[in-house]
Amino acid sequence: MGRWSEAAAAAGSGASAARSDGPPPAPLPLPSAAPACAAPMASSEEDGGASEAGSEKEATGKRRRLGWLATAWLTFYNIAMTAGWLVLAIAMVRFYMEKGTHRGLYKSIQKTLKFFQTFALLEIVHCLIGIVPTSVIVTGVQVSSRIFMVWLITHSIKPIQDEESVALFLVSWTVTEITRYSFYTFSLLDHLPYFIKWARYNFFIILYPVGVAGELLTIYAALPYVKKTGMFSIRLPNKYNVSFDYYYFLLLTMASYIPLFPQLYFHMLRQRRKVLHGEVVVEKDE
Repeated sequence: MGRWSEAAAAAGSGASAARSDGPPPAPLPLPSAAPACAAPMASSEEDGGASEAGSEKEATGKRRRLGWLATAWLTFYNIAMTAGWLVLAIAMVRFYMEKGTHRGLYKSIQKTLKFFQTFALLEIVHCLIGIVPTSVIVTGVQVSSRIFMVWLITHSIKPIQDEESVALFLVSWTVTEITRYSFYTFSLLDHLPYFIKWARYNFFIILYPVGVAGELLTIYAALPYVKKTGMFSIRLPNKYNVSFDYYYFLLLTMASYIPLFPQLYFHMLRQRRKVLHGEVVVEKDE
């Protein structure tokens, strides 16, 4: 579902730095021309290429007013996030080589995962202060969707932590984020290698469906435990006279993938054609 691995509005923190050849279609750290409703999936990437020219100019102007400090901070942020996800990737590879199984993987890397995924909340701040050309609402939904998967699903429901689906979305997220943040970093440095650009607009073709499948299967695996324990649910009667059923909330969350995934995925494919092949892509008004 939910940082819901690329594309709905202007790219997260790095999108602001994208060059004329166009920012990445994301992860889904996320964006502005893509349908706003697509924001919810955690595996999705933000799509810098879809951002409005006006918002891009406005953010650029804001960065100029803030001076070198804004650019320096965004560069540091994206380098730190690239390094963080690289550390995660190395830890995951080492674990599997030593243990030969995915069981126990989440427990071994959970602290690093939680830190860097939660650190991504700063991308909302970047939007709020105007140094990146991204919708605060869209970015907020996408970042919070990743937080949801990490803290309210995988962290909170320990019996599912060894599910194959958890390893599935972890691998997808990790490769996606290394690609995305390195793209933003090199764009800020005004030196974008073609391979990074190519990876940014091609890896999602496989990683996005894989990540979404991992997220859905993980939520599905959590349903029996949630139903049995009633976790995070509020029952009547209570002094506030309100009720909430986390089990049905998860079912609705899973159902939301049905209309959102195709919209976001095909948007990203259109952005890929636009950036890599120079095709003129006309987005339909939603």
